Amino acid sequence: MAEALEVPPALARAVDRYIRHVALERGRSPHTVSAYRRDLDRYLAHLASRGVTEPSAIAEADVAAFVSAVRDPEVAAAAGVAPVAASSAARMLSSVRGWHSFLVEEGLAARNVAAEQKPPKQPRRLPKAITVNEVERLLDACAGDDPIMLRDRALLELLYATGARVSEAVGLSVDDVTGDDGGAAEMVRLFGKGRKQRLVPIGRFAREALDAYLVRSRPLLAPRGASTPALFLGARGQALSRQSAWLVIRGAAERAQLDVELSPHTLRHSFATHLLEGGADVRVVQELLGHASVATTQIYTLVTADAMREAWALAHPRAR
Repeated sequence: MAEALEVPPALARAVDRYIRHVALERGRSPHTVSAYRRDLDRYLAHLASRGVTEPSAIAEADVAAFVSAVRDPEVAAAAGVAPVAASSAARMLSSVRGWHSFLVEEGLAARNVAAEQKPPKQPRRLPKAITVNEVERLLDACAGDDPIMLRDRALLELLYATGARVSEAVGLSVDDVTGDDGGAAEMVRLFGKGRKQRLVPIGRFAREALDAYLVRSRPLLAPRGASTPALFLGARGQALSRQSAWLVIRGAAERAQLDVELSPHTLRHSFATHLLEGGADVRVVQELLGHASVATTQIYTLVTADAMREAWALAHPRAR
């Protein structure tokens, strides 16, 4: 492994200022802030290797070389790091662009030298959804009256009923899902990226699962740990983490014997796909998912179009 170069103090201070800015003034989540920090630490190491010591001395060629370096296996190996996928390189470039924009705003650089740098092309990756039958099998795999199974059923019902991200679900407090009578409310308040709030209906199945969890499970789990308003609790009474929630989904899939590839977003993808297949307007689905742009939501219309073409090819007498 190549010996790590010391990052010039001026560059390190500029990144520290930016990290404080995105965390405090822009309200980015700790997860997002950590991702910015990792990306920019790698960028600073790259700049140090090129002899750059001041923010004002960074050139377009330095940015372009960084994007190439993180993708090139030989260059990455020489630096003692692994090359990254096109999607990761694009995310890194986004972090770098944000920092350079901040440098200009703060008067630490005359212009944004990363503004014109193009991210590497990425293959179109359509979101993968499971069928309604597979969703039902996944949910049925959480049948049972013990506290953990009641919690798992409530979590999965909520994820599929609302299209919530796993991070949004584990970030819920009890007050976000309970009505005036103490039972599950008709709507759930979700907090998306940048703490943007949206209200999403949850439906009868999710309400019943949440009621069962709130009445028969959470009161048993809560005394095991420190007091927390978090809705979903772990076996020791602590707030359920994203990683633990993902293990819940994987465990249910194994018990259901689903022979499909799952991701933490599987139920979210299925929520959107099934709504559009059922005739929901794409802009309504956009609001329910919390997408800033309808273009992001329209990816799901490609999924349903592919499904229609496949069904036609299999069933139509003149398809082949």
